[in-house]
Amino acid sequence: MICWFKNFEKISYRLYSSTQNLRIINIFRSNYVGEKIQIKGWIKASRKMKQHLFLDVNDGSCSKNLQVIATTANASSLTSGSSIIATGVLQHSPKNEFELNSEHIELCGGCNIQDGYPFAPRKVYSTDYVRQYLHFRPRTSHFSSLLRIRDAATRAIHNFFHKEGYLHVHTPILTSNDCEGAGETFAVVPNNQETLQNMVRSRLLPEETYFNSKTFLTVSAQLHLEAVVHGLSKVYTLGPTFRAENSKSRLHLSEFYMLEAECAFINGLDDVLVFIEKLVKNVTTDVLNECEDDLKKSSEGGDNFAWLDKKFVVLTYDGAAAILKDKTKYPGDFVEGASLNKDHEKFLVEYCGGIPTFVINWPKDLKPFYMKECVEDESRVAALDLLVSNVGELVGGSLRENCRNKLEAKLPRDGVELDWYLDLRKFGGTPSGGFGLGFERYLQFILGINNIKDVIPFPRWPHNCKL
Repeated sequence: MICWFKNFEKISYRLYSSTQNLRIINIFRSNYVGEKIQIKGWIKASRKMKQHLFLDVNDGSCSKNLQVIATTANASSLTSGSSIIATGVLQHSPKNEFELNSEHIELCGGCNIQDGYPFAPRKVYSTDYVRQYLHFRPRTSHFSSLLRIRDAATRAIHNFFHKEGYLHVHTPILTSNDCEGAGETFAVVPNNQETLQNMVRSRLLPEETYFNSKTFLTVSAQLHLEAVVHGLSKVYTLGPTFRAENSKSRLHLSEFYMLEAECAFINGLDDVLVFIEKLVKNVTTDVLNECEDDLKKSSEGGDNFAWLDKKFVVLTYDGAAAILKDKTKYPGDFVEGASLNKDHEKFLVEYCGGIPTFVINWPKDLKPFYMKECVEDESRVAALDLLVSNVGELVGGSLRENCRNKLEAKLPRDGVELDWYLDLRKFGGTPSGGFGLGFERYLQFILGINNIKDVIPFPRWPHNCKL
């Protein structure tokens, strides 16, 4: 029954139509030579030879173009960038490559480059230039490869967590808390004058108008996942998060995707370290196996992946500080007890041979309120940062404070209601731990891409929210 269903599409085409409508990726995966087929896609380039027009066509399903042979009678309309439907017999070219000898080509949408289309065929453009045309960017071979890799990485993440027994949870985008406590939140205010006028009468602040309390776009799903993990044991989410950081750096976005996970009944940070290492290695291996061609097109001098066969390095914060204070090792400045900046993070990874490096057991005052104090030193918390080449911090995580009294003493005093968070410890609480991984930074890491704006379809950063 299952086999029949998998082949239903192919069988139905042959029963009800003499022409198979195929995605280009399927043409390269199976043998359709000699069969009449139909493809739909965009012309990437064209060239004339005698009475024939050779078109390179791509439909986005893979990085490879399919050569389509047309007559020069259609040359004026079949320009680069145009969308077409081509029908004909698939054959081998003299170079033993697939080509479609078209019997009919339907022009769906023409494309006149002289009329303002920003990309000419066979021309390479800088990422800064391409970024000016976000609505056309998916048509470039480089960025379409990136989007397929992004899709493959997303599926690999879901597959990994499913195999590990985790449940996927949809956490809210609208929230009443600032999980990180840094104040870098976007307040939610209704864009409705009648509602705002009601606010004046009820003496509410603008950000309290709709929900009767301050509401923000989420900076992290962690607190919500903690609520769910106390009933489901193992949970994760992959969704958008928002930070109102006034930064246009190559590593910051105002909207980005975070992979966050929580696990109950965890007592040691080592369990979290082992899980993160397994996650990063498994997902990367899956992407490498599935996206070989796309990796070649989208990589900007990416990692050589030698780290996949090596154990991740683990440093304590004090150990990392000792390295950074040693002027024979690190020529820059470092103040012990302070956070690590990007130069510090990148140096530590280089110092450790380019292998992803955990820094653990951080000073308590450098980390958020919910992190658990280390048993052996209460001035430290059982927290981790995973540092990698090119981007620095990739993952942040910790054990969660499960002592209600200690947690209550550390709660932020900014008027945010977190009694419910304390109740998780009061009623059936359990030791737990978790982490967050920046999905765009992960793609930067494995692809060696310099700017984070070039690994997300529609980047948002300060003073820029196009489309």
